[in-house]
Amino acid sequence: MKRAPVRAALAPLLPVLVLLSLGCPARRSAATPLGDPASLVRVDPAADEALAAAPRTVDGYLAVSAAHAGTTAGHEALYRAGSLAFEAKDWARARQAFNTLLFENPLHPFADDARLKLGLATLELKAYRDAYQVLSNAAARLTGAAREQALEGAEKARALGGLAGSDALRDAVKALADAPEGPSREAARAKLVETVESAEFLEVARAVEETPLSHPAWDTLTFKLARIYYHLREWGRLHETLDELLRSAPSSPWAADARALQARAEGRNKVKPRTLGFVLPTTGKYKLFGEAVLRGAQLALKGSDVELVVKDSQGDGQAAGRAVEELVFQDGAVAALGPLMGEESRRAALVAEELQLPILTLSRAEGITGIGPHVFRNMLTNSAQADALAEYATKVLGHKSFAVLYPNIPYGVELTNAFWDAVLAQGGTMRGAETYEHDQTTFTEEARKLVGRYHLEDRSDFLEQTREVAEQELDAYRKRKALEKVKGKVEPIVDFEALLVPDDWKRVGLVAPALAVEDIITNACDSADLERIRKTTGKRDVKDLKTVTLLGTNQWSSPRGRSGMPELVERAGKFIQCSIYVDGFYVDSERPATKKFVGAYREAHGKDPGLLEAIGHDVAKMARQVIESGKPQTREAFRSGLAELRDFEGATGSTSFTDKREVKKTLFFLGIDTKGVKELKPPPAAASATTAKAPAP
Repeated sequence: MKRAPVRAALAPLLPVLVLLSLGCPARRSAATPLGDPASLVRVDPAADEALAAAPRTVDGYLAVSAAHAGTTAGHEALYRAGSLAFEAKDWARARQAFNTLLFENPLHPFADDARLKLGLATLELKAYRDAYQVLSNAAARLTGAAREQALEGAEKARALGGLAGSDALRDAVKALADAPEGPSREAARAKLVETVESAEFLEVARAVEETPLSHPAWDTLTFKLARIYYHLREWGRLHETLDELLRSAPSSPWAADARALQARAEGRNKVKPRTLGFVLPTTGKYKLFGEAVLRGAQLALKGSDVELVVKDSQGDGQAAGRAVEELVFQDGAVAALGPLMGEESRRAALVAEELQLPILTLSRAEGITGIGPHVFRNMLTNSAQADALAEYATKVLGHKSFAVLYPNIPYGVELTNAFWDAVLAQGGTMRGAETYEHDQTTFTEEARKLVGRYHLEDRSDFLEQTREVAEQELDAYRKRKALEKVKGKVEPIVDFEALLVPDDWKRVGLVAPALAVEDIITNACDSADLERIRKTTGKRDVKDLKTVTLLGTNQWSSPRGRSGMPELVERAGKFIQCSIYVDGFYVDSERPATKKFVGAYREAHGKDPGLLEAIGHDVAKMARQVIESGKPQTREAFRSGLAELRDFEGATGSTSFTDKREVKKTLFFLGIDTKGVKELKPPPAAASATTAKAPAP
């Protein structure tokens, strides 16, 4: 039922991906589109207990990491396993453990030590090229004895592997010194610039050490070293290197660029306390989403002197990362809001954390706040919906048995997994799960499977009746007819009280009638409905009827149709009545803050807002409240103010943040009846529910 861990599928690629993640970010960012899966970590009490109880052996820790992948305890287990294997000179297992750790969590507290040990273990395994790349790039992050150890190891890997990188740079340096003034020297200088661009940190650092100040290549090499430090966020070394370059070679062709880089780096500390950044897709295929969020934000900031600087993420991870850098270095933003999509949000959050810029992301990606203490989230997640539905179904409706009918796409699989876990956590049981293709339009087969009418050969009652027919003295035609009659009268096995269908409203409009064909009764809300259905089906007693509550997610929310009712209700008719779904916003809610927002939005834009407009409004208004009430002068003060926000009344509900910076609010519970959709009272405990699993701090 659960998806196979992604780790297994990516195992052959880990060495390559880790090398990409260790290098100078000009190269490292190329790894982001491959998934950058983790830097997303979550806290799991069960994983913490497993780690505490694990045998203090490589195998013991690896077992914990395998069972609890993606958790803080799982990553700590990987680090311990790698360290024990390294001490035991089990280089292969040390390399594998550190590779996995650094791929899944490059911001682990002991990532620098893991990089060093990874490189040294790789060197012992005689994978010289990989060892050279890991160690030379890791050296840029290390200090003291560890840095020297990395440098020595990288040089050893270069020599043993016969790698020519350093020779190419040295040759270019020597050629520049030997070239006579004029066109020859200019050509040699151009060749040096080309060569140094592809050089690793170790090559450049060694070249700078070996090249005297008077050498014509010194300024080019030193400026390249400064750029490496800039991309690695090594601010102290960056300023030292730039200061030396400008002091020793003030007339260098690189002097102007060096001063610009210095000013840019210093700009990260210049904060405009009333300037907010918003990273959104304002062009590209997600443009309409970004515009919707922005409309809500602008409404929230109306009448304030808070400046909103909008940066176009283009729906792209690298563009989002650059946008965050610009907010820090150019605009002096005190905080950032957004982005929306998974990849762009991860990259933006990584850069924001590196630059210590508070960011309130709108991503659904589970665990994104685990990237670091400057990353917050305010968005409806799949796990939040699953938890809310399971809680309502068990505590309010009293259901104990459940099933799922889901599309075979990541959204459907993820929600099914989360709902399965949530049901078990509430003490319920899962009776069945059937999947279908995302573009499917008929669901007879899946409905029959849910109630045991598809594989009839596995049912003893059907086999018994067919044997009775076979024993009768009938001709072939009558026997065939008798068997068809038996098959048509097989009773459905409805052993679940609620069925989750995590799909969009258009597909649900097709699914609900198909369920009714297989006698799955979903539209009996009260005793009158049951009596009506009893008469229709010919049942002797209402007790013989087994009804099922359909459960749905915010994908069930649909626009109004011609009748003024939601299109889902128009399409599915009576078959969708008595169903319940959840959402992060409901335009017809009676909650005071929601009504106020909807009224203001309608007045400003002449139409109803949706979830994106409401979320945009709330994050901007929250940021405005922090700025106006706390008057933070630094980014850290803003971060503290946002973390301490409690019971903020917004369009999407009363909002607070957990100690893991995940938003905590009550979702909207919605029921469907003959009049359309109505808001339901949430379960008592829902007010304390968070909208995502708790990630790592």
